[in-house]
Amino acid sequence: MATIYEDFKEAIMKDPENLSFTERGIEPLFSAPKNAKIAIIGQAPGIKAQTTKKFWNDQSGVRLREWMGVSDALFYESDLFAVLPMDFYYPGKGKSGDLPPRKEFGPKWLPLILAALPQIELVILIGNYAQKYYLKDTKYRTLTETVAHYEEYLPAYFPIVHPSPLNGRWLKANPWFVEKVVPELQKRVAEIIN
Repeated sequence: MATIYEDFKEAIMKDPENLSFTERGIEPLFSAPKNAKIAIIGQAPGIKAQTTKKFWNDQSGVRLREWMGVSDALFYESDLFAVLPMDFYYPGKGKSGDLPPRKEFGPKWLPLILAALPQIELVILIGNYAQKYYLKDTKYRTLTETVAHYEEYLPAYFPIVHPSPLNGRWLKANPWFVEKVVPELQKRVAEIIN
């Protein structure tokens, strides 16, 4: 599988802003196959992902793959998916969950990496941080409104809620997401990868 990971990994690790991670032997966690057709942009790796060096390696990842309608093997072993969070390092623990991704990281590295992936047909924007950065003024006031109006961002972007188990209450309050949006996401993913 041809990838541009190594092209960027060294530069990211040498960046003074990432020195504390590099000194601890922590490598940036992302995936950038040259043939990727779908980019998945979320928040930042969780502690389990960073520890195991495998992105979306938790219950959130299981749910994400279900929502996309893809198997673990297709997700991890094909060259169809680029995984480019807003920060490639676990940001640490905060009062109510993980800390947010560093504000400077995404704008510094994502445009460079995406420019090197010319076959991307769809960018799945997971959660508020990714949606705020990519959708800018076209983003609605709340994440719920943005996700409800997902069709307005197609064919380039597909905004969704984070698949975290912590979002169970949100999913219960917004059944339209699983009923309407998830099937459309699965359809769009299938159209691109088949």
